[in-house]
Amino acid sequence: MKIAIAMLLTLLLLFSNSARGDEEAAIRAVLMNQQAAWNRGDIDGYLSGYWQSPKLRFASGAEVTYGYAETAARYRQRYDSKAKMGELKFELLEVQQLGEHSALVFGRWQLTRATDQPHGLFTLELEKFAEGWKVTRDHTSSGN
Repeated sequence: MKIAIAMLLTLLLLFSNSARGDEEAAIRAVLMNQQAAWNRGDIDGYLSGYWQSPKLRFASGAEVTYGYAETAARYRQRYDSKAKMGELKFELLEVQQLGEHSALVFGRWQLTRATDQPHGLFTLELEKFAEGWKVTRDHTSSGN
C-alpha cells in the first residue's frame, strides 16, 4: 500500500512538472510571437500579446497607461514607422508561475535601429484566459 501511494505521488509530481513546463513554453511563445511581429513591422501582431481590457496596466519611464486602447495608441504614436521600431530582441531571464493561471516574466529588451540601440528591463504579469496567456501588467524600464 505504501509503495502504491509513493508511486502515485511520484506520478502526480511528474505530471505537475510536465504541465508547468508546457505552460512556461506557452508563455515564452507569447513573447517570441510579439518579438517576431515587431520585427515584421506588425504593431497589431505585437499588441495581440496584451490583454484587451480597460484594466491592462503599462508602466514605462515616468508614465502609467491604463487600458488596451490607450496602450495601443501609445505604441502607435511612438513607433509609427519601421525605422522607429527597429529590430527587437527579448532575452527572457525567468518565468515564474504564481499559480495555474498567473505568471511573472523577468527579462531584457533591446532595439537595434540605424541611429541607436535602446535597451532595458521588463517585468510582465501574464494571466491565462480561454484564448491563452496574455500580458495584463507590463513594467518596462530603459537602460539609456
